[in-house]
Amino acid sequence: MTTQSSALRILHCHSTFAAGGKEMRAVQLMSAFGDAAEHTIISGMPDQLGAREHIARGIKAYFPDNFPQLTGWPTPGRLVALAQAMKPFDLVLTYNWGAMDAVMAHTVFGDALGLPPLIHHEDGFNEDEAGELKPKRNWYRRIALGRAHRLVVPSRTLESIALETWKQPRAKVERIPNGIDTKAFGKKAKPGAFRVVKHKGENWVGTLAGLRAVKQLPMLVRAFAGLPENWQLVILGEGPEKDAIRAAADDLEVSHRVHLPGAVSDPASLIGMFDIFALSSKSEQFPLSVVEAMAAGLPVAAPDVGDVSAIVSEANRPFIAKPEDAEALGAMLGELAANPALRKEVGKANREKARAHFDAGKMVETYKALYWGAASTDARENS
Repeated sequence: MTTQSSALRILHCHSTFAAGGKEMRAVQLMSAFGDAAEHTIISGMPDQLGAREHIARGIKAYFPDNFPQLTGWPTPGRLVALAQAMKPFDLVLTYNWGAMDAVMAHTVFGDALGLPPLIHHEDGFNEDEAGELKPKRNWYRRIALGRAHRLVVPSRTLESIALETWKQPRAKVERIPNGIDTKAFGKKAKPGAFRVVKHKGENWVGTLAGLRAVKQLPMLVRAFAGLPENWQLVILGEGPEKDAIRAAADDLEVSHRVHLPGAVSDPASLIGMFDIFALSSKSEQFPLSVVEAMAAGLPVAAPDVGDVSAIVSEANRPFIAKPEDAEALGAMLGELAANPALRKEVGKANREKARAHFDAGKMVETYKALYWGAASTDARENS
């Protein structure tokens, strides 16, 4: 196991390593840990590695192509292979349902193979569980998490699910709210070579999201469509729903006002160009993009999912709409679009709350204490 003079060898098993919220938090932590750790990263979707581009220079990060598949039928042979692949590491970190077979392999074979401690992270659900959790998956999670050192969640909603639905012991579940560099998002936008130009007299509704069905971005287009002609919708992200978003814009005859310039490597340099931040997801828990928008001094129009209403400032809560309701979201956008003074007032309250409650410093300290504490405990037990 690790010693004080060596870097902590961490294995990350992600459901996907696209540039989404949980992946960008992992990248943020890698940068904060610096040369105190080295990272081996596995994606359950091997072609989804967009977050890789955001890893800071100098961070030791490896992407092996011979690691056992994270997904598939959980046969004993496959679980043994996953377990054996964990042996060279000091700590195993797993993320979301797509890595649950690795968690099961660790629980079943961990003692026999002398595996390092495992910490599982749950950040939310894809569209197949956005409306209702699947009973078979709940059962599988309960068993798979049996030997996990901790289960980490960012939101109160997930904390309740972990305790009540997955029947995890109170001592095992740890809620760590997501945090960001609030000062970076508070700076003036520097668009550089950004592919969309904000013209004089224009206003932007913007969002940062993976273009996946659970984000319901065609619904955001519908909610936006009634805004005046000088308003533009800018959707930053990549994913399989791009054509569906464009089709919705074409159907509503607003394609000239809907822009999909792709993912951005530095959201802090661009988010200040927005006038309103919008979310349309069917399911969220603790969306980091909302905190980023708050730190940039933006009002947020969003559905009441996960912890969103608790995250935003009190002044912003009237603009949290009924979930899956394009008309309600459109009304919130319309009210904010029509009142610049209100946007400024709500944005100021959001910035103050983000700085007071969601700065990255505390989050990084909490994760580092948890990770290094788990590894050092395991080292003592095996010494």
